[in-house]
Amino acid sequence: MADGRAGGAPTVLRVVLGKRLQVLRERAGLSFEQAGRALDVTHATIRRMEKAEVGLKIPYVEKLLTTYGVTDPEELEGFLALAREANKPGWWHRFRDVLPEWFNTFVSLEGAANLIRAYEPHYVPGLLQTEDYARAVLRAGLPHAAQSEIDRLVDLRMERQALLRRPDPPMLWVVMDETVLRRPIGGSGIMRTQVVALTEATDMPNVRLQIMPFEAGPHPAMYGPFHIFRFPIPELPDIAYTETLVSGSYFDERDDVAAFLEALDRMCAQAAPAQSTQAMLSGICKEI
Repeated sequence: MADGRAGGAPTVLRVVLGKRLQVLRERAGLSFEQAGRALDVTHATIRRMEKAEVGLKIPYVEKLLTTYGVTDPEELEGFLALAREANKPGWWHRFRDVLPEWFNTFVSLEGAANLIRAYEPHYVPGLLQTEDYARAVLRAGLPHAAQSEIDRLVDLRMERQALLRRPDPPMLWVVMDETVLRRPIGGSGIMRTQVVALTEATDMPNVRLQIMPFEAGPHPAMYGPFHIFRFPIPELPDIAYTETLVSGSYFDERDDVAAFLEALDRMCAQAAPAQSTQAMLSGICKEI
């Protein structure tokens, strides 16, 4: 998957349809160049459509489908209806004034996943942050931002959390360094409320939280935080995500994702078991 800065951020449905177009092209035995000639475009345009790096122009999609041998009217119209839906902006589009383009993809993946795994060495993950904690974290990361921008980003973060309480919520499994709980963010009152919120979150059947204690020593992912998304959609492979100060990167190649999965599996075995998390949080809360 491309770096999140390239082109418009795709919705998950657009990624799925791009992969379906790839399957149909390969099944028809056509190369990128041959498919491009059918549309009078370059082979790069076909490649970018399949990789969800560009929007799905309906006339292009319709022409490709017929070129690939899709002749059943119902199948054809069903695909085109999905393409129209894929081109619609996600709910987070109304935050486009403050949301970086590369993070649009993250929010789309997050909403479509049925399993979200993460390692976080610095902050409580966004899906588990309290409003005050989120505001303090965002202010620290964006020291020059206007207060209105910070408020909009906090609102976005709070809305993202709704997915954990929807009727079909994803499983959220997080390994978090003890450092996260020891670093004072926003003052003792905000930290104490945040730790209590984490304790309450562990009562949710779809949330598993493990803490990597200091005494566990070094582990395979000390280089930085990352997420792994798994989907109930056959066309979508697991996708890993990492972030820097100015961009986010997405990985869906099997070997790349396997490296992230192995690191996280090793950390899950090394960290304190989820059953002991509440006791650890209670102890830390008393120390704040």
